[in-house]
Amino acid sequence: MAKAQNEQNDEMEELPYSDPAKGIPAAGSVTTGGRHLIHCLTIIGQIEGHYILPPQNKSTKYEHVIPQLVAIEENPDIKGLLVILNTVGGDVEAGLAIAELIAGMKTPTVSLVLGGGHSIGVPLAVSAARSFIVPSATMTIHPVRMNGLVLGVPQSFSYFDKMQDRIVRFVTENSSISEERFRSLMMQTGELAMDVGTSIDGERAVGEGLIDRLGGLSDAIECLYQMIEEREEGKADASVHHPGGGADISERPSAD
Repeated sequence: MAKAQNEQNDEMEELPYSDPAKGIPAAGSVTTGGRHLIHCLTIIGQIEGHYILPPQNKSTKYEHVIPQLVAIEENPDIKGLLVILNTVGGDVEAGLAIAELIAGMKTPTVSLVLGGGHSIGVPLAVSAARSFIVPSATMTIHPVRMNGLVLGVPQSFSYFDKMQDRIVRFVTENSSISEERFRSLMMQTGELAMDVGTSIDGERAVGEGLIDRLGGLSDAIECLYQMIEEREEGKADASVHHPGGGADISERPSAD
């Protein structure tokens, strides 16, 4: 009995829950050291909000992701962040909270959509400074929906409009798609069997200006390395031009 308990404890200790030295949880993410030290964060399944999802659902918990992003931004050893998405969407406010944090990072960021970047996954995909999508991936753009009791009063529809405006504004500010075109894709009828909206593949997502580039893992990593090197060169140049102060890194890299 004691032997079995010890073996169970050994197995539990081998699970990569966290790295106390760096203060970054390892579950669902990994820090790799290639040409530069980068952190890979996965956003998969459904974005969990203020209510716990059933245990059979794969989910990304925002209360786990937010501290990771803060730790990555504050860790001088980590030079870049790669966000890999395969998500069906989920809680709007939780997804927007994660997206806003990624968009506000000075650390170079690149996103890669694999499989799907649906619903609130769209703002998450465009939140990085550079975004990639594989040809076989799809993204579903549709209006805001709500589960549970909804009162049939004008205030409810006004709330939906305001929530939708937040999503549209974020996506259009962090990508090359226009507000008019994004709303057109969002409200399109006749394409989705059980919903209003549009499902687009990787090539079309790039053509619409929603995603920056078509590419895979190696393309995303190489782009991130280039951004890191450009940032390091910029810091060095700023130090030369401003010997009395540090490097000027206030500007976040913009998408191509």
